[in-house]
Amino acid sequence: MGDRLREERTLLGLNQDAFAQLGGITRNTQGSYEKGERNPDSVYLSAVAKAGVDVLYVLTGGRLLRAVEGLDEAEEQLIQQFRTLSDYDQKAVHRIVGAMSEVTSLSNAKK
Repeated sequence: MGDRLREERTLLGLNQDAFAQLGGITRNTQGSYEKGERNPDSVYLSAVAKAGVDVLYVLTGGRLLRAVEGLDEAEEQLIQQFRTLSDYDQKAVHRIVGAMSEVTSLSNAKK
């Protein structure tokens, strides 16, 4: 479980200090989770899930999102990173992607 937790943390681009803060724990406790010396509790798992961690993957090794929606690893990583953004930044990403999609559609229509 510790290796999967570390993998999720690195997917989100966070160091142990920042990730520990998300979970309401210390860096030392985070390190002990990642080394497999201790197991996280439900309060911690709930907190990191809100930051975009795939808790099912951490606990079981199976990824729900990819299995349900047919996402590849890159798409899944984008979604997890998107979920860590503030509401303001998420809206900005929506606008950017919408504009890019529109330009691509117009370009394809001219071909």
